[in-house]
Amino acid sequence: MKNKYFGTDGIRGTVNQVNITGDKFFRFGIAVGAYFKTKKNKKAVIAKDTRLSGYMLEPALVSGLISTGIDVFLLGPLPSNGLAMLTKSMRADLGIMITASHNLHIDNGIKLFGPDGLKLSGKVEKYIEKLIDQKIQKYLVAPTELGRAKRLEDANARYIEILKSNFPRNFNLDGMKIVLDCANGAGYKAGPSIFTELGAQIITLGTSPNGLNVNKNCGSTFPELMQKTVLKHKADIGIAFDGDADRVIICDEKGLLIDGDQILALISKRWKDKKILRGGVIATHMSNLGLEIFLKKHQINFIRTKVGDRYVKEKMKTTNYNLGGEQSGHIIFGDMATTGDGILVSLEVLHILKQYKQKPSKVLRIFQPVPQILKNIKVNNQNVINNKNIKKAILESGKNISKIGRILVRKSGTEPIIRVMGESHNYQSLKKNINIITTAIKKYS
Repeated sequence: MKNKYFGTDGIRGTVNQVNITGDKFFRFGIAVGAYFKTKKNKKAVIAKDTRLSGYMLEPALVSGLISTGIDVFLLGPLPSNGLAMLTKSMRADLGIMITASHNLHIDNGIKLFGPDGLKLSGKVEKYIEKLIDQKIQKYLVAPTELGRAKRLEDANARYIEILKSNFPRNFNLDGMKIVLDCANGAGYKAGPSIFTELGAQIITLGTSPNGLNVNKNCGSTFPELMQKTVLKHKADIGIAFDGDADRVIICDEKGLLIDGDQILALISKRWKDKKILRGGVIATHMSNLGLEIFLKKHQINFIRTKVGDRYVKEKMKTTNYNLGGEQSGHIIFGDMATTGDGILVSLEVLHILKQYKQKPSKVLRIFQPVPQILKNIKVNNQNVINNKNIKKAILESGKNISKIGRILVRKSGTEPIIRVMGESHNYQSLKKNINIITTAIKKYS
């Protein structure tokens, strides 16, 4: 049964509509507070990205938590994995990230992390959902038992120190010119700080948030700005994060894009050679067939799972693999982090480049992708995917290219969108069959 509030990556929606209101966030605070208040420390840490709505939603959430007796530490703008890392290092029971990730400022939401820095399981989310709509009075504590709130001013500095601890002390970026696009989001402080500390010359983009410009014509969802700036300044490499900096897209010195699949291929091969790759690679059904072919060639185990970094991490945990990710740039290093981290991943890529002493164009495009088409179709109701005419179009189109490729049609877990993806070496056949499906969805939605 579908969750009422939680999607594939927390709760997300349009601000001041349905679930993303001050009233609902007050109730969310009470619900998660009620669930965690039996814990020993009864402590929560909250971070956020740079959306204007954060000023409305954060106080409501804090009020709900405090009213159930939970102490709250406010970290301010901080990447999602920074929040996860500090939840663990500060021995908190709960971490809450207020963000809508790669969406524009009109949306917001929350991601919940447990004391181990991992996103909460679907089972826990379902339990919290039941608490949200119950009468709240029974969860409110006596006036003498209210929690307290405190703002932590050095959260980004703590996060940066944890990141640097994953690399050799002599690792530096001296002599590198980097275009860094922080999407006017949560990484706008930590990103420039750590790259500068390591000696890089940086040209920054997306580091002037005003509450309304997160992900707007910048960042990993709009990499064209990064690509043009790399060429303009003759930079060595371009790096772009999304709104909460849990994903990264890269371009080489020629301005050509490097997506998450290429990054997974690069790092898995490098880690295997260094004998630190454990198990193999976990990716999703959206990852390019070329990645699968590359890993098979190099005798690296490969497992696909449902789309969403939480599913990647869950599969990594059950298989004991230490590398996983998505084509979109969510990459998880199981031995260093509990969720995707654009800054951490880009540092590992730069570390590899420094060791190879070659231009990014010679190192980063490690396999030939199979031609892929991705269409995002906005719909009023995602259940239109179950329409018999649409199902027939999907089935017949899938059969048409089953011997030369594959087609995947799915509901987005974060937006009112149906995603249609196909890949095949026969591009014309692929294009024709993708059009059959998208036309059917548009006609019957």
